[in-house]
Amino acid sequence: MSLHVEAQVPERGLDLALDLPAGRTLALVGPNGAGKSSLLALLGGDLRPARGEVVLGGRVLTSVRPGGRTVQVPAHARRVATLGQEAHLIPHLTALGNVAFPLRARGVPRRDARARAHELLAEVGAADLAERRPGRLSGGQQQRVAIARALAADPELLLLDEPMSALDVDAAAEIRALLPRFLEGRSAVVVTHDVLDAITMAHDVLVLEGGEVQDRGPTADLLARPRTAFAARFAGLALLHGRAGAAPTAGGVAEGAGAVDPTGVPGTDQDAALRLPTGELIQGRRSGDLREGDPALAALRPAAVTLAPSTGDRTAGTVLARTVTGLEPRGDLVRVRTADLEADLAPEAVAAGTLRPGSDVRLLVPRDAVTIYPAR
Repeated sequence: MSLHVEAQVPERGLDLALDLPAGRTLALVGPNGAGKSSLLALLGGDLRPARGEVVLGGRVLTSVRPGGRTVQVPAHARRVATLGQEAHLIPHLTALGNVAFPLRARGVPRRDARARAHELLAEVGAADLAERRPGRLSGGQQQRVAIARALAADPELLLLDEPMSALDVDAAAEIRALLPRFLEGRSAVVVTHDVLDAITMAHDVLVLEGGEVQDRGPTADLLARPRTAFAARFAGLALLHGRAGAAPTAGGVAEGAGAVDPTGVPGTDQDAALRLPTGELIQGRRSGDLREGDPALAALRPAAVTLAPSTGDRTAGTVLARTVTGLEPRGDLVRVRTADLEADLAPEAVAAGTLRPGSDVRLLVPRDAVTIYPAR
């Protein structure tokens, strides 16, 4: 079912509008306090806006307009199901009883409800758990039963609130592999802090910050070309702001304000440049319609940034002189932070360069690792 939302909730700082086409899954991401939980509460019927509406498949679930009749369909009548961080199964019922519960609540005869519950448990790989109570189930097993229970409600909209966050690594991987099959053809909103959830489940990503929509786009596009600092961190990218510069006519290593090494290879139509506020010129690959002087962004992976060698051949790109502001572990690498750029370096490279907060460092940004695109 298609979803349309307009909502203002002043006490929670929420002011947004969004549309979700039928059968698509939207990943909702943003920092803590961005308004993600408030939006789910609006959709589920647990929160009423000061002004706005929620329309699901042409059916008005919420409508609050000055001078108009207020509509607030109760949660149990919305055909909206939620799968949360915790399974919240009814402790005195078996797994089968938990899955059958929403069917019985809708008036389905007991025998038919149990038969359908057996089918759903089999679909989520939990047929052998039918007669166990929640206390005898692991976290991953409970979440499988919770998925079956949510599907038993035959929802027109499925809300998933970080459904893997309370699971161990192995159980989370199993549930992450299971969910896309049940989301296919359904309208769903997934709140997550994990980029894997967006990649594996969502057609689109919406970035919510300060109660407002800051960015939205198809998953692959937004992860490759984020337009906010949070979206860049979510995608694992470094993001540089500036203005589109003149595309270089030759490759090579650019220093400081953008001088080009004459020993480099010729540029191409896909070459682009970003003029930083410092005046430095970053070389990269063009994406989108860039006009010189327009606000633009450059995205790159910190792992692509290296220490610039003092002598010898250097990979085509840009050398930037920076001051280290911080160091932190990043898996088997060390994240070297500067005021506007990050690099993931091997520990031995950091040690050899005697890098520490306050140290000066020269970083090489390879041209082929940088994507430059319009800021909006």
